[in-house]
Amino acid sequence: MSFFSDPRWSEALSHLPDYLGNHVRVSVTALALGLLASLPLAIAARNQPVMRGALLGLASIVQTIPGLALLALFYPLLLALAALSLAWFGFGFSAFGFLPAVLALALYSMLPVLRNTITGLQGVDAAILEAAQGVGMTPRQSLFMVELPLALPVMMAGIRTAAVWVIGTATLSTPIGQTSLGNYIFAGLQTQNWVFVLFGCLAAAVLALAVDQLLALIENGIRNRSRLRAALGGIGIAALVAATLVPSMARSPSSYIVGAKTFAEQYVLSALIAQRLRAAGLSATSREGLGSNVIFDALVSDDIDVYVDYSGTLWANQFHRTEIRPREELLGELKMTLAQQKVTLLGELGFENAYALVMPRKRADALGIHSIADLASHARTMSMAADYEFFSRPEWAGLREAYGLSFRAQRQMQPDFMYAAVASGEVDVIAGYTSDGLIAKYDLVVLDDSKHAIPPYDAIVLLAPKRTSDQALREALQPLLGRIDISTMREANLRAAGGDGTSSPDAVARWLWEKIGKR
Repeated sequence: MSFFSDPRWSEALSHLPDYLGNHVRVSVTALALGLLASLPLAIAARNQPVMRGALLGLASIVQTIPGLALLALFYPLLLALAALSLAWFGFGFSAFGFLPAVLALALYSMLPVLRNTITGLQGVDAAILEAAQGVGMTPRQSLFMVELPLALPVMMAGIRTAAVWVIGTATLSTPIGQTSLGNYIFAGLQTQNWVFVLFGCLAAAVLALAVDQLLALIENGIRNRSRLRAALGGIGIAALVAATLVPSMARSPSSYIVGAKTFAEQYVLSALIAQRLRAAGLSATSREGLGSNVIFDALVSDDIDVYVDYSGTLWANQFHRTEIRPREELLGELKMTLAQQKVTLLGELGFENAYALVMPRKRADALGIHSIADLASHARTMSMAADYEFFSRPEWAGLREAYGLSFRAQRQMQPDFMYAAVASGEVDVIAGYTSDGLIAKYDLVVLDDSKHAIPPYDAIVLLAPKRTSDQALREALQPLLGRIDISTMREANLRAAGGDGTSSPDAVARWLWEKIGKR
């Protein structure tokens, strides 16, 4: 099978209207908001050195903040504002997805617009301004009839730069719940679906180039006083925006929203839940690639309806509990804690996906390492890798305290990549996941946690407060509870992490249902 005959290309194409439409909508809205804020500020600051320096300095600082961090920071901020608005004024708003993405991207767009607008206005010949004043023009008339028209080509160059920046950075809005072309990239990286990664990159690049050329046509028309060129560019932008409105109009407002975190297993489970809802005659859409804190807050805020989490993650990360409890006791206490936030723990899926320290079987046998306690005496000469959040999680603090672990080096990397890294000897130990099929694929071994420093990690289904009494949702998901054992989930994860080119999360979810449906 050749690369371009891969069936994943057609699957990628099937998502394009939704992903592209959402990407354009959030980008255009952010750019428009950025222009509304930047242009008046630039005009006001053009002859004010202190104000001009402060604005450009602040806009430059925003550019130094990594795009993903800026996007992520807006979600908790807006969540707090929504809670205050509800308490003080009796109404709230959704802090999930579109709004934080628009605000963060609008900030990102401001620097080139501010800089070019100020540069363009300052570049107007003083003799022309004096002539305008000599013929009796007021400062306002001079601004709108002389300065802005002469500065417009330089301003358009800034707008073009801002548009490209916004379109590129919008791919990072997936983890805060905004559907975009970044969905291809995040899903592809997690499931090793390089067709999706390539498709997402190409689609974002083509969109950025298309918008840049349309804006260049407008700029060229203004510069050469060609109304036709400016009109053609404007019509092109308008047509692009109008075309993206169609998919959103067709989307059902009553659709259940299924959440998923940023690793392969979550994509599979999200697809499985969505398929079960559709099989029950319910409408379902997915919001994938969400961060651990974002997804739980989104559930509590009713921005998503259902997702799978893990008891240990909630216990340690969400509720900041460090004491170790037996599995049943932990689940019981967790259920009561969730109920206080009006979240329903519907039930367990039947397997556990816990963090675990993992290393190559042959090397572990050679060194006589069978448990984390055995590893402790070797750790100072070894390197360790983990996912992006592990070293800041309570589980890592618990492991260090319980076993006195101290590694020579610690590295963070993409979860799927770290398995290949430990298998090839680039690192000595990784923080893997007990349900990951890559452990068997690379002949790795899970080290025994004899002191139980890592809490139980049962996979559990959570329902949003507004879905607590939703009987149709409960009945649709009931056949999944207690039916997925650890060996089945490992095989599903292995299929999702490479396979033969047909193992997309949807395909793996169908295979998983066929297997557990026979039990």
